[in-house]
Amino acid sequence: MHRGMRMAEDLRRERGYSTGLAELDALLGGLIPGDNIVWQVDQLADYEAFARPFAAGAVAVGHRTLYLRFADHAPVLADDAGVERVELDPQAGFEMFLGAIHATIGRAGRGVCYVFDSLSDLAVDWFSDQMLGNFFRLTCPYLYDMGTIAYFALLRDYHSLHATAPIRETTQLFLDAYRHKGELYVRPRKVQQRHTPGMHLLHAWRGGRFVSVTDSHQAAEIMTASPRSTLDTAMDRLDVWNRAFLQAEEALRDQDRLGAADHDLDELHGRLLRMVISRDERMLRLARRHLSLEEVLQIGRRTVGTGLIGGKSVGMLLARAILQRADPRWRDRLEVHDSFYIASDVFYSFLVRNGCWWIRQNQRNPATFLQGVHIARRRILEGTFPEEVERQFAEILDYFGPSPIIVRSSSLLEDNFGNAFAGKYESVFCPNQGTLEQRLENFLAAVRTIYASTMREEALNYRARHGILGRDEQMALLVQRVSGSLHDGYFYPQLAGVAYSFNPYAWSDQIDPRAGLVRLVFGLGTRAVDRTDDDYTRIIALNSPERRPERSEEGVGRLAQQKVDALDLTSNALVTTDFSRILAQRPAIPMHLFASYDPDRGRYYRERGRSDGDPRALTFDRLIAETSFIDDMREMLKTLQEAYAYPVDVEFTANFLDEREYKINIVQCRPLQVKGGMVAMALPDDVAPEQTLLRTRGPVIGHSRVTPVDRVILVVPAAYGNLPAAERYAVARLIGRLNAVNDKETTLLIGPGRWGTTTPALGITVSFAEIDRARVVCEIVAMREDLVPDVSLGTHFFSELVEMEMLWLALFPTQSGNLFNQALLEAAPNRLTDLVPDAAHLAHVVRVVDAEDLAGRGQLRLHADTLNQRVLCYLARGG
Repeated sequence: MHRGMRMAEDLRRERGYSTGLAELDALLGGLIPGDNIVWQVDQLADYEAFARPFAAGAVAVGHRTLYLRFADHAPVLADDAGVERVELDPQAGFEMFLGAIHATIGRAGRGVCYVFDSLSDLAVDWFSDQMLGNFFRLTCPYLYDMGTIAYFALLRDYHSLHATAPIRETTQLFLDAYRHKGELYVRPRKVQQRHTPGMHLLHAWRGGRFVSVTDSHQAAEIMTASPRSTLDTAMDRLDVWNRAFLQAEEALRDQDRLGAADHDLDELHGRLLRMVISRDERMLRLARRHLSLEEVLQIGRRTVGTGLIGGKSVGMLLARAILQRADPRWRDRLEVHDSFYIASDVFYSFLVRNGCWWIRQNQRNPATFLQGVHIARRRILEGTFPEEVERQFAEILDYFGPSPIIVRSSSLLEDNFGNAFAGKYESVFCPNQGTLEQRLENFLAAVRTIYASTMREEALNYRARHGILGRDEQMALLVQRVSGSLHDGYFYPQLAGVAYSFNPYAWSDQIDPRAGLVRLVFGLGTRAVDRTDDDYTRIIALNSPERRPERSEEGVGRLAQQKVDALDLTSNALVTTDFSRILAQRPAIPMHLFASYDPDRGRYYRERGRSDGDPRALTFDRLIAETSFIDDMREMLKTLQEAYAYPVDVEFTANFLDEREYKINIVQCRPLQVKGGMVAMALPDDVAPEQTLLRTRGPVIGHSRVTPVDRVILVVPAAYGNLPAAERYAVARLIGRLNAVNDKETTLLIGPGRWGTTTPALGITVSFAEIDRARVVCEIVAMREDLVPDVSLGTHFFSELVEMEMLWLALFPTQSGNLFNQALLEAAPNRLTDLVPDAAHLAHVVRVVDAEDLAGRGQLRLHADTLNQRVLCYLARGG
């Protein structure tokens, strides 16, 4: 233990100071002589609830206790409380009042306990927050030096930073008290010289005990119910931005009192929407219909800087507003959100401040858009922020306390109609543990990481590919509380996933694509949106949720999710852990809704005589069969699609409060870039095996089509499997080089294992940008016997497939009815070195076959029937 902390502990034991509430003593680690304790409250009664037990306890153990009475409000302590009342008059002037206070402290001597009236009344008497701050800066250290214990009250949402900042900087303890639905909550904001686990969380005072609030929904509900849950936007410096918001607030306030004209409010509403929400007319029409003027003002109160809040923030806010207006029941079903926004001008100013603006200007030109990006990334990662911006970042962190948060990209073009930008920009989890200084440093690093991702070649290539280099693309940020609860050091939601209002993967004729689809995981949603190489998710067609896409002969347990992503609050990191470990911890959640008995696991444990193993697997069967989850998802997607007049893609989390009641949290909502149709297209049945290149019974994703194939690029499975890891990476880079020079209309990529994997033992480690000119991507299941194709629905990889109208298919060579005729390609010339002359050493691994070299045998044609999950690629005689 630190020497100073040990001395403080000795002093505390010696004098026996207490808050008068044993549970509060335990929470705070007791009181130390010299402690000044400031209670920030919404009403004086909440201060009295803690000041009275403190005074009674001090008197009971013989501590001299003084009540300094100077305010107009009702007395905090009764006359018969056994304390000495000292009457003081602040209207005599600052110096006279300060002198009287200090004289009283000096006469009383060391070790005295004090209860002060509300400090907020002093600001009224002196007409100055600044003088209140000065008073505390001069009085608090004097009390500290005298080894006293002093209680103060400060009204929340009543003072500017001129008062609150010096008080928080100077006091030893700064505690927030909230009253919500009749219950009292305490949250220590600052506690010097001591620390207990979970100290800085919200704590409910129930039945004489403090109970920590560890779930996101309850914490957000309590914090947003408080009058003060917004940022200090420095309104004393009125710029154009703040004046516009003040004008709108005044007009809204005066509407009933003065009868302000509706058209004036409409004009202000439209102006603020263009300032904050979007300049895209389609999004503006949606926002005008569903976001009220008061809601836009609330967004402004929670925004750092000026400018737009970006597509991801707008999508989340619109989705919530649409649902709540469509049906009041959604107000109870949706988890309360208390997000903050870092507006786009902060990003732009950051680039100017850190010498990146000229490099960014190059990115508008297709000929120079990649020039200097590495320099810009380095400058961004090493960049600095203005002091005012860092102060507001610290204010956000102070609001959330030690609750985990995520900083998400929310660029101007992101999640908009026509541009998903799925996975192109970073989002960063902040477990948010440690001192405020440590948490601020981690937060700044997260912001820089996301800003730097705008300079990634993958993001810039995406913009070039979509012809939007010349459009204004600035980076705003969305700061969200991570949804979930704390369980044995791990923080995670019970459910997370991606939901589509249109299902582009109908693996049975019993599935209605218009009913939608969900890709569901247990734990953080990273396992749903990021393509994992060694795990599975639950795919649910919402009109037939019990119908699984896996082949019936596969064991359900083997194809269930095996790993869980969570935030480890002990190591302050995002981690992946085995689901079996989560089961062993027996978290207080209705696990029976998510996990079911797996016969294969049960047999495995029995054969080995193990009684410690849990034979359950994540099937979500009872969630689907016994709760309203599926009905709710169906209704949610239908409502959002109708409002958008477009299919939607929603990321969500869900947490059960008990066996039946649960909350959904909408993380983001964006238009789903679905093109083409889901129609049945019968395959020809008269194609001879020698004329067939491949035939597969799925899985297949994409829209049905009949198209000629101009080029086939094959990664030979056997040859690739014999390569060392380093050369497998070289093959992936070679595919990228072929992609860059590919001028064919329709190219078919065929390779072993997974395209886009991060693990060369499982497939080909290309990025999407290295295959984006292909029209069809085929995965041959030949890398590992236990590796089953992952259809990747809901992942960023999948979003790009859909957006680019690509067809994805898997081929099991040994499955009945499937065929891959590799000999057909081996008989044709390999054009690899014609396109990449220095790649001759890999010609045995990568074959490039142009369809014209097969012209003597007919046109190479691909026929895909995605509704019935059939694909045939064959030589059609007669062209």
